[in-house]
Formats: sequence, C-alpha cells, structure tokens
Amino acid sequence: MGHFSSMFNGLARSFSIKKVKNNNGNCDAKEAADEMANEAKKKELILKSSGYVNAQGSNNLASVFSKRGEKGVNQDCALVWEGFGCQEDMIFCGIFDGHGPWGHYVAKQVRNSMPSSLLCNWQKILAKATLEPELDLEGSNKKLSRFDIWKQSYLKTCATVDQELEHHRKIDAYYSGTTALTIVRQGEVIYVANVGDSRAVLATVSDEGSLVAVQLTLDFKPNLPQEKERIIGCKGRVFCLEDEPGVHRVWQPDAETPGLAMSRAFGDYCIKEYGLVSVPEVNQRHISTKDHFIILASDGVNTYKPLTKQNIIHPHTLKIFKKL
Repeated sequence: MGHFSSMFNGLARSFSIKKVKNNNGNCDAKEAADEMANEAKKKELILKSSGYVNAQGSNNLASVFSKRGEKGVNQDCALVWEGFGCQEDMIFCGIFDGHGPWGHYVAKQVRNSMPSSLLCNWQKILAKATLEPELDLEGSNKKLSRFDIWKQSYLKTCATVDQELEHHRKIDAYYSGTTALTIVRQGEVIYVANVGDSRAVLATVSDEGSLVAVQLTLDFKPNLPQEKERIIGCKGRVFCLEDEPGVHRVWQPDAETPGLAMSRAFGDYCIKEYGLVSVPEVNQRHISTKDHFIILASDGVNTYKPLTKQNIIHPHTLKIFKKL
C-alpha cells in the first residue's frame, strides 16, 4: 500500500484520521470536505461560470463555456475545482445537463453537492485503506488499488447525492433530473464517472501526427441492450414516438410519461422504480505525451469541423487542457 502514502499525507493536512474512526465520522468527514471547498473558493480555485482556472504552478488549465440555446432556460452547468482535496496534482471537473421543469435547479444542486460528497467518501475510503491494508470492499482477496478507491467513492457519492436530492425540501425532482459527467485528474491518471448521456472526448495525436478524437464515455440511452433489459425487467417501457424515429425514451408501465431520452440520471423519481438508475460507469485512463486535452460536453453540442486546437468550443462545454 506504499503507493497511497503521498495521497494520504496530503489530505491529512486538512482531515484527521481520528475523526473517521469516531462515532461522528460521517459528519466530521463532510465538514472537512466542506471546509476544503470553502477554502478553495477563497483562493479562486473553483470555477462555476464561463471562464478559466489555472492555479500558479499547476500543470492543469481548464476552461468553461456555456450559452443559452433556443429552448429557453439554460439547464446546463459546470464546475472546476483545482487542487481538489488539497492535492496539488488533482483537479475535479464536471458538467451537468438538467431536464424537466426543475432541471436547472436539479443540475445546480447535484453540481454543488457532488464534489464535496466525493471528496468526503474518497477521504474515508483512502484513510481506511491506509490504516487497514487488507481492506476488502468487494469480496475479493486483492488489495485496493487507486482505481478501486475512486470507483467505490463514486458509487457511494452518487447514491448519497440522489437520495439527498429526493428529500430536498425546495426542489421538485419527481419529473426533473440531470446528467452528471465528471472526471478527476490525479497525476498522470484520469478517473471518469458518467451518469446520463453527456460525453467526454479526448484529443490525442495519432501515429500519423494528426489530432484525433477518442470517446471516453458511453452515452447511456434506453435502447442499449443492457439498459433496455434492466428497464424492461423493472416493468418500464422503451419505445420511440412516431414523430421521433430513432429517439428511444423510457416510459412508465401504464402512462405516456415521462418519455426520458436517457437510461441513467439523478432525479426523475417518477421512473426510478421502473429501471432508471443513477449508478455511474467509472473508468480510468493513463495520460500520455500524445494527449492534449479533454472536452466534457452535453448532448446539445455538435462538432462541425475536424478537431483542432484552434476550433471554437461550442456551448455547454468544459475543456481541460494538459500542459505538455
């Protein structure tokens, strides 16, 4: 477990291991994460609106651009947190695409709660893995890797965020919801977690020397075999409307509602019992010298030109650069 030492020493500056072990561990961990977020805001390391962030001495450069479309309220939002978890080599980035009458409120709520919740869970699992090297979370005999820790942290976080959203007193998420596409860059590794149909694309150099796009995430649409099987198994329905051929939607068993065009989302509790889930797909990728930047974008973004560094990034996009 020696590879955890640098991570553990960094977070220990703001988080006491004793707090994880006492009876108020959950509360203390959350308070520590919130305190880190407040400190990051004071240092202007958190970005929630169009602009960019590049901390002094950091190898990361992230920019955000969002613009209201023709449908009315802009329900997309984003967040960048440089120095995530008081770690100099870490950055958190996310994009959240809301839908439904309360979609813009739902997206902002998930955006605001997910980073601190993820940091809280990551701290606790990392601390336990450091103190208990043989910790086993999934019934296997292998020791936890960095990826295992991030995956478990994301799974716990998404479950908690969705549960808290359901009981939020000021937000009605029964017929509204949001996607959540987030990444954490830690050193030369990125961890990607996706709920919904937003997309992460990596710009990398091919063997021929041209800049090419590599899709890092799967668009979770209802017609994907594994998604449709789960929805049908929960008595939900998947079909296209006559005037929308090719657009598969999720419907309640006995009603023409809500017609959600994705199979995973936060909120949308009207169909949570019929196969919609907020479980993220989590994967990792090691960054190489050929990789230039990553784009996180909602499904409203279209690519009209070949991918180049000079192209304009379209609305509802978060772009993360790696200095080479």
